Amino acid sequence: MVDTVLFDIGNVFVRWDPRYLYEKLIEDKEELDFFLKNVVTLEWHTHHDRGRTFADGVAILSEQFPQYADLIELYDTRWTETIGDIIGGTVDVLNELADRGVPVYALTNFSAEKWPDFERDNAFARRFHGVLVSGAEKLVKPDPAIFALTVERFGLTPEKTLFIDDRDENVVAAKALGMQGHQFTDPLLLRRELEALSLL
Repeated sequence: MVDTVLFDIGNVFVRWDPRYLYEKLIEDKEELDFFLKNVVTLEWHTHHDRGRTFADGVAILSEQFPQYADLIELYDTRWTETIGDIIGGTVDVLNELADRGVPVYALTNFSAEKWPDFERDNAFARRFHGVLVSGAEKLVKPDPAIFALTVERFGLTPEKTLFIDDRDENVVAAKALGMQGHQFTDPLLLRRELEALSLL
């Protein structure tokens, strides 16, 4: 029986997309699409989640695309604008679980450099019993090593842990370690899953 819940953060509790920032800065849609597909890419961003500093990331990318250096710099200085709305239904679920005494943890691909401000600014992030931030460990999901580290760090029993993430490959990796998995799409569907498991 599942008795512990392990959450992802981005696109489970808050919407996240670099487009939120750059659509304010690049008026031409074709140029915006080009910029997000070829310059500020998810692959480049993931290096920050793996521990690279934003200063280093900005310097590397600015050297490759000097014509976009000013825009690339804003990825660091206006980082908070890549974060969109809070997904209130998921926050409600977290609060209810915590209030019921269910152990709740988080495993997030997130820059160690940006996490402290995010945690400070979002009260829900302080409700977890523990958070493993990829950038601090220099590992990212779906690497099996980060799941194994999470189990060890928090003393989890994989078979009794439900892992919730918006990305299928991360859910698959958690299941390979023996966890239950839920690919997040909607807070109501998540609530129904937790009710079925008698956690809510």
